[in-house]
Amino acid sequence: MGKWYGGNDIDPNDEHRDWRMIDKIIGETFTEQKRARRWGVFFKAATLAYLVVILILAYSAGPGGADRSEDHTALIRIEGPIAADTEANANAVAGALRDAFDTEAVQGIILAINTPGGSPVQSGYIYDEIKRLRQQHPHTKVYAVISDLGASGGYYVAAAADEIYADKASLVGSIGVTASSFGFVETIEKLGIERRHFTAGEHKAFLDPFSDLKESEKVFWQAVLNSTHQQFIKAVKDGRGERLKENDQLFSGLIWNGEQALELGLIDGLGSAGHVAREVIGTEDIILYGGHKPLLKRLTEQLGASIGNSFGQGAAKALGLEQSYPVQF
Repeated sequence: MGKWYGGNDIDPNDEHRDWRMIDKIIGETFTEQKRARRWGVFFKAATLAYLVVILILAYSAGPGGADRSEDHTALIRIEGPIAADTEANANAVAGALRDAFDTEAVQGIILAINTPGGSPVQSGYIYDEIKRLRQQHPHTKVYAVISDLGASGGYYVAAAADEIYADKASLVGSIGVTASSFGFVETIEKLGIERRHFTAGEHKAFLDPFSDLKESEKVFWQAVLNSTHQQFIKAVKDGRGERLKENDQLFSGLIWNGEQALELGLIDGLGSAGHVAREVIGTEDIILYGGHKPLLKRLTEQLGASIGNSFGQGAAKALGLEQSYPVQF
């Protein structure tokens, strides 16, 4: 029969009992840590599996978790500035458009527009894609619905739709082109700053805010804006046709509320997206297309993956050093 030594198997008379006790404690600690790690891995794996199942269930039925196999109205949002680096970029909107047109159960497409405009290039891409898809799918109508604001590039995009709707207080129009910056020539002279800027080409630096703007360059740049403005006007006329009323101010860059826009032929009626889906398209069920970022991308954006880059750009803008004269609708 073995001896009992008060709850452990170390002989109190053993001259090495302290070392044996330490060794035993360390061994038991490692054993507990291994158990804890195994349970930790198990719970993490279980949590990940749970999230994967939830995401699969949420995305398998399409955007918003709705069933795309049943008749519905497709909704595509164009919100905020239209630019290559915003959510309202041409690639994202065009992708959502193609997805909606290719879905058999879609009874009509609503472009929910709330934007001050932006890049003529991005707006033009979206306009052209709407036109192209409408030709390929003549039985699927596109309705632009302006909420708070459908100005400049936002109206450029809307003009490609079959019909345009807005609220009576929505702001619509602003059919014009703008490009602005600042001039710091006298400022740097007063500060005693010497400008060193080397170029090859007589007019390569004609938009440099720290150099004098020559009259010939001013005339040239105005011609560029005028040409872009004519592109905008042509797109609106092609899209709206005879619905536009004669008005000398129509393409002046002015903006009107919904009631005024209706009188000018800039829109076809007053109503919300829900009204258009229910009363015009005849299919009240609405499913969102596009605007659905992957979970990982949303998380990394929220965590600010580009903090350093954003800080540098923000500092340059605050100091007035970022002057590119971007052309804007």
